[in-house]
Amino acid sequence: MSEVNAEQSGQFRIGGDLSVNRLGFGAMRITGQGIWGEPADRDEAIRVLKRLPELGVDFIDTADSYGPYVSEDLIAEALAPYQSVTVATKGGLTRHGPDVWPPLGRPEYLRQCVLMSLRRLKLEQIPLWQLHRIDSKVPRDEQFGIMKQMQDEGLIRHLGLSEVSVEEIQAAQQVFQVTTVQNLYNLVTRKSEDVLEYCEQQNIGFIPWFPLAAGSLSREGGLLDNLAKQHGATPSQIALAWVLQRSPVMLPIPGTSRVKHLEENVAAAAIRLSDEDFQALSEQGREEGRKKAKAS
Repeated sequence: MSEVNAEQSGQFRIGGDLSVNRLGFGAMRITGQGIWGEPADRDEAIRVLKRLPELGVDFIDTADSYGPYVSEDLIAEALAPYQSVTVATKGGLTRHGPDVWPPLGRPEYLRQCVLMSLRRLKLEQIPLWQLHRIDSKVPRDEQFGIMKQMQDEGLIRHLGLSEVSVEEIQAAQQVFQVTTVQNLYNLVTRKSEDVLEYCEQQNIGFIPWFPLAAGSLSREGGLLDNLAKQHGATPSQIALAWVLQRSPVMLPIPGTSRVKHLEENVAAAAIRLSDEDFQALSEQGREEGRKKAKAS
């Protein structure tokens, strides 16, 4: 395991000046069931976080709504003051219970989100703050405006968005530099292809959440299973390798609450698929996505 290192995934410069290894860590799963409350095994969650820098994982994505607050508190406990680790967080969602996430984009609430995240994470400036969702009940320019204002005040270094369209990115770009976009994306869920392509054109980091999903492609005897056996890997590792290979702006953030699973995920950084295997997986994933869309 000593050779496993996220540096093998390559690097990306967020905003052109904040370099991170492309394979990061999503800190949603170090909380309780329904992303609510403390994790079932708190000591193991701390071990996971402490293991990250040892594995070269220097980009952590969290949010104030994870727990709520639990994820940010654990990250600070395990890793502050941060040595060569970039912690990105998000705000703009409220929590009323397990798996309940209503958005709230009023400017005064977004400011509160940032100030409280700074306190919990023990930071003087948040390296990357992302609007978790654009609140449809609040004019988006008000949400973008307070983000820019907090950046100008020095509370935030870089700004990003989550679950947005190309048009929404372009609207935000009229107010501030959009440095990252975080949308659902994986081998079989590709509805954000146009957003990914736009991010490539603009050199915006694309953070795919739920990057390991492969649906029925993981079935025994299928292409994904066969490639996993060829590489001495798991189907999830191959799915993650595909995501990394899909684009140089891709910053996948697989999450886990177990050290063993974390090490498996990071090992995917070393897997290189042939062009033929990559294309075959791409086609199968696209077809699987079409089937899922029809079924729903």
